[in-house]
Amino acid sequence: MTTLSRLASTIDARKDADPDSSWTAKLLAKGPEKCAEKFGEEAVEAIIEAVKGDRERLTSEAADVLYHLLVMLAARDVTLEDVLAELERREGTSGVAEKASRG
Repeated sequence: MTTLSRLASTIDARKDADPDSSWTAKLLAKGPEKCAEKFGEEAVEAIIEAVKGDRERLTSEAADVLYHLLVMLAARDVTLEDVLAELERREGTSGVAEKASRG
């Protein structure tokens, strides 16, 4: 099991936790829209650090992005396995061809 898989499992386990005892549970209790908003904020912070060229800060923000992406997915009952299956489906397909197939 990878670190990302363990994190996804922990997030899933926190769905029913007390929001006062878990940041993840608190985010999930606020609903999918708030989880999406928080993911967006973290993505912007990562973009800023990428533009600045601060490798250490970018690494930290990228970790936040991955965590908040998994929380957002969990809020809509999309699993990491669902996303990995989609990536696997696309594997070996040109990005240009894959985009064209979506219309």
